[in-house]
Amino acid sequence: MAFNYGAFPQTWEDPHHVTPETGAGGDNDPIDAIEIGQRQWGTGAVVRVKVLGVVALIDSGETDWKVVTISVEDPMASRLDDIEDVYTHMPGAIESFIEWLRLYKSHKGVVNEFGFDDKPQPRAYTEATIAETHAFWKKLVAEKGGAACV
Repeated sequence: MAFNYGAFPQTWEDPHHVTPETGAGGDNDPIDAIEIGQRQWGTGAVVRVKVLGVVALIDSGETDWKVVTISVEDPMASRLDDIEDVYTHMPGAIESFIEWLRLYKSHKGVVNEFGFDDKPQPRAYTEATIAETHAFWKKLVAEKGGAACV
């Protein structure tokens, strides 16, 4: 893959919450992170990242947020503050991972779709989405008596 793939802890994509822009509920797991920096991180690495934007993947009828990030240690991090900066300073990067996400299940006959007409959303929208999914996670943990592990 041309990017690192991970997740944000203490977030949860609630399957009962339908995102108006996708028309689908969450996929019942934490929100995913796509890190677009130059370094390949090892499995299980904990990486401090800068949030740049988000893609609303619709996977098997569920909203599956993909937060676009860059490691704060990456040489490009100082040039990237929002998703538009990625288009400017890393041409083709967004189109590349969107196409990968669209087709990665095509061997099973599945071609994924996206909300927002395939357009990543800016940092402000992304931060609100992270906050919303964190609130869903807190509610889930409270309902399970603090024993939830998602």
